[in-house]
Amino acid sequence: MFAHAFAYKQWADQRTLQAVATLDATAQSAALAFVCQQLNHMLIVEELFRARLLGLPAPHAATNTVSLPALDELQSRLHASDNWFADYATTLAPASRDEIIRFVFADGQAGSMSREEILFHIINHGTYHRGAIGHALEQAGAARPADTYTLYIHAAEPQRRGD
Repeated sequence: MFAHAFAYKQWADQRTLQAVATLDATAQSAALAFVCQQLNHMLIVEELFRARLLGLPAPHAATNTVSLPALDELQSRLHASDNWFADYATTLAPASRDEIIRFVFADGQAGSMSREEILFHIINHGTYHRGAIGHALEQAGAARPADTYTLYIHAAEPQRRGD
């Protein structure tokens, strides 16, 4: 199911980025700045958890940054992150899913989660922030992308619309 969930996340993230690309950088600058902040945070969290899954040091000291990367950099990082998690989810051995990983959150609190819980968190976290981005798009007068799981599965498997 995780392989399928991460394929959905890739699809939904791309729909979101396509909608964000319609924003006018001048006329809708506040919305664009909010979108970049949300994407930046989303990516930092994904990069922190990727490091935890790999047993590497935390690549970030906080879950956001003072200055925001440009949208094209965020798009590139999101694409790379989506690909990494999709690959990881398809190659993670079933016996490893329950393995507990201990780490320190960016706020200094100790934490522990199974590999499976981390994967679920990444899916859930992305959904939450895509929702916030969708609201910002609506507020700016841009189209909010439909990115529900039901839309995805019927787009990925059109035969489900049959009898």
